[in-house]
Amino acid sequence: MKIITIEQINEILPSVDLITEIEKGFIAYSQKHAVVPPVGELVLEKGEVHIKYGYIEGDKYYVIKIASGFYENAKLGISSSNGLMLLFKQETGEIASILLDEGHLTDVRTSIAGAIAAKHLAPKNVTKIGIIGTGIQARLQLKYLKDVTDCREVLVWGRGEKQINDYKRAMETSGFLIKSTQNANEVSLNCNLIVTTTPSKEPLLLATSIQSGTHITAVGSDTPQKQELHAEILKRADLVVADSIPQSLERGEIYKAIKSGHISEENLAELGNIISGNTEGRTSNEQITVADLTGVAVQDMMIAKAVYNSVS
Repeated sequence: MKIITIEQINEILPSVDLITEIEKGFIAYSQKHAVVPPVGELVLEKGEVHIKYGYIEGDKYYVIKIASGFYENAKLGISSSNGLMLLFKQETGEIASILLDEGHLTDVRTSIAGAIAAKHLAPKNVTKIGIIGTGIQARLQLKYLKDVTDCREVLVWGRGEKQINDYKRAMETSGFLIKSTQNANEVSLNCNLIVTTTPSKEPLLLATSIQSGTHITAVGSDTPQKQELHAEILKRADLVVADSIPQSLERGEIYKAIKSGHISEENLAELGNIISGNTEGRTSNEQITVADLTGVAVQDMMIAKAVYNSVS
């Protein structure tokens, strides 16, 4: 049994083709080759804990992941994310590895999913990237978008000047030209690739300001309580994509839009089917597309296995 530390994980990740590995996981899920039970969840006064687990048929391993988000931790000078992943052998149930990632692998696999969504759904000519939020996920989403788009112009929205300035300093060293706003509508009026990364419980983007040809990846709304996009955006979209249709019926932007009667399950496509070509994705630069990523255990399986195999 191997214990893999956060330091080892940080050394390994740059050498792993995470986009390819996690694309394989999404395809296996959409082709019904993955077993993913419902999410386990604790909603606490100051944070939340998600427990995700499952396996892919015929694989060597299964994974149990615990990840938390405590969004007031910045005031204490500590990360909002924490957790670990446990890798077990399917054949015997023996534990193969404990990955002490402190929530980092969850953050990374979420941002990789955002890059995958942009790779398959964003318009060919991305003129400006819009980021809603300034936290860990807002930084990682932009970092991994470098792998799928040449655009380096960014407009970031944040709630306060300090958060925005911290974000700009961090991301400008990565080769991006960062401008900022405290008006979320400016992002949707000026950007045709937008990523929302907040734990907001009230919509931040409205349908009236979304431009033709825009792709939106929503990653912040991963519980039934959260919502970053007004449901009218999903109604207006030409294509609405879920990482997991069953999961999106219980949480996230799609859940909110179905609950309010703006869309129905028949309107949905699944990301793995678009990656594999079984479902048609974007067909023109004028379409509005939305990817609602609530986080699926196959992402945890693939990233945990990739890290483990790199140290075995």
